[in-house]
Amino acid sequence: MGRERDGEEGPAVRVYTVCDESRYLIVRNVPALGCGHDLQHLFASYGDVEECKPMDEEDCEPYTDVYWIKFALISNARFAKKKLDEFVFLGNRLKVSYAPHFETLADTKEKLECRRKEVLARLRSGKNKVTTAHNPDSLSEPLDVASPLQVRHVSEAASSRQKGSVESGLTYSEKNPPVTMVCSNQNYFSSPSMNNTVQLVREKLDKIQSSSNNIQVAPASKKARVDNRRRI
Repeated sequence: MGRERDGEEGPAVRVYTVCDESRYLIVRNVPALGCGHDLQHLFASYGDVEECKPMDEEDCEPYTDVYWIKFALISNARFAKKKLDEFVFLGNRLKVSYAPHFETLADTKEKLECRRKEVLARLRSGKNKVTTAHNPDSLSEPLDVASPLQVRHVSEAASSRQKGSVESGLTYSEKNPPVTMVCSNQNYFSSPSMNNTVQLVREKLDKIQSSSNNIQVAPASKKARVDNRRRI
């Protein structure tokens, strides 16, 4: 039923119930070119097609044909109608509609039973989502408990690592012995002349260090001069 808005007719809204849907389809506005095999191949891409034949007794536009298609499953027929209605086929726009009046009593029972299963599956999935949302802990996996064999392997690996670290420390201490400190008054060389030279260098360094310390202490001990000049 169309709606008028600002003088223009809006798009039509079609509502289908389970009684209107069917695995039987009627395809109109098919070009009259003997392309039934191509049409069947097109619809078969959306599911198994059991039959596809022209309907010569149906009224149709000039140079067009009407085809009757029977799907194996109603879900495939629903998907094909959704995708191929208004589809351009060999230059013509197809018009696909359901044909529930071709159903037998067994077809109707099967259709209603399939619909009932779909509704139950949707209700169960929605119930599971609600349960998961209220109980997020249900998704958590149980913690794995280590077996005694695993604990033994871990302890052996830790002890081997500790033993290796001790051995590496001993090796390092053997390769790098501690540095011994030598007293400043001790002679380094066996030659007296070299020892005298070292002693002179030490005395000069001590003098330089003592003079630098006196220079740093002198400004701190200097008294600040008071300006007693008379201001005009």
